[in-house]
Amino acid sequence: MLALAKHAHAPYYLFVLSFAESSFFPIPPDVMLAPMSLAKPECAWRYAFLTTIASVLGGLFGYWIGSIAFDWVHPYIVQFGYENTYQQIEHGFNQWNFWILFLAGFTPIPYKLFTIAAGALHVALLPFILGSLVGRGGRFFLVAFLMRWGGVHIDKLLRHYIDRFSWFVLLLAVAVFASLKIWG
Repeated sequence: MLALAKHAHAPYYLFVLSFAESSFFPIPPDVMLAPMSLAKPECAWRYAFLTTIASVLGGLFGYWIGSIAFDWVHPYIVQFGYENTYQQIEHGFNQWNFWILFLAGFTPIPYKLFTIAAGALHVALLPFILGSLVGRGGRFFLVAFLMRWGGVHIDKLLRHYIDRFSWFVLLLAVAVFASLKIWG
């Protein structure tokens, strides 16, 4: 992925990777978005936008997979050890709907599990699209911002602490949401 990030057609590869990751591919687009944003900081926002749109379109493909072919996909979810995670996501959809998609954009849990679950559960399409745009866009624009702002130094930190940072953002969002539910 890092070699593709330096290629002349890197934006095309970033689009394909972002689309595929949201529905069936295991490698997150951050591995291309970050080095591309570092190499051309003036294009970072364009790369983040491209990544977001491709991710949402890929998410719609994952949604379609879940709604049409879940019986075919489910054995692979089990085979790759994601069954418990999938069941937690399913429970989250039943309880939080839009908010689970928003939060999913920031977690290290594979986004494809959320998109397939949304389709299998026939989540309303407009909240699915909006949650995906906000959640995924938030993540990718944050990566682009950090690469523009901190350069190589933040890239090294991000590589080591991205999972911890993702969980922190998720827990913070859950705490804010829960407090709004309790006191709002």
